[in-house]
Amino acid sequence: MYEYISGLLSELTPSYAVVENAGGIGWLVNISLNTYSAIEHQEKVKLYVHYNVVMNDAPQLYGFATKEEREVFRLLISVSGIGANTARIILSSMSPSELQSAIINEDAKLISRVKGIGAKTAQRVVIDLKDKIGKALGDSAIALQNVKSISPHRDEAVAALVMLGYQKLQAEKAVELALSKEPSMSAEDLIKFALRNVK
Repeated sequence: MYEYISGLLSELTPSYAVVENAGGIGWLVNISLNTYSAIEHQEKVKLYVHYNVVMNDAPQLYGFATKEEREVFRLLISVSGIGANTARIILSSMSPSELQSAIINEDAKLISRVKGIGAKTAQRVVIDLKDKIGKALGDSAIALQNVKSISPHRDEAVAALVMLGYQKLQAEKAVELALSKEPSMSAEDLIKFALRNVK
């Protein structure tokens, strides 16, 4: 129905954005923390939207900085027991690539760490989406899975960079870049490479 909304970002919180577009109308759009981080320094934004209608409840707009995050959101709400707000909480706790990797690696335990997600629901996410998520989002999760299996130092390096004050997504990208060049790097070398390349 609606593909995206673009306009002036007139209000922003970690859970919603107000986007003003033609005619001076302000649209309240529910967002994840991933999208919040992506748009927090922008004056004008473009959010890919999902129009959510629940029986006996007011319709709501959910917005995403990328089509990929919206696709993951739509896959999540297709799972029995996961509604729009729960899907948003998952995407506020994990990046789309982290979630993809957890599903492909059948790591239900990691998914169950998200607030409000029990072990059975996490297992259902893995079972229901394992064959769908790769087709929907390409090979990025598979590539991430391969990187993780090659390097036991990836998570350690990312955690160290986050402790040094870098955003998690920035740290992950820098570490993955390092591993794509030299998969056998030690944790110390990964951190040094990332510090030189995190922008």
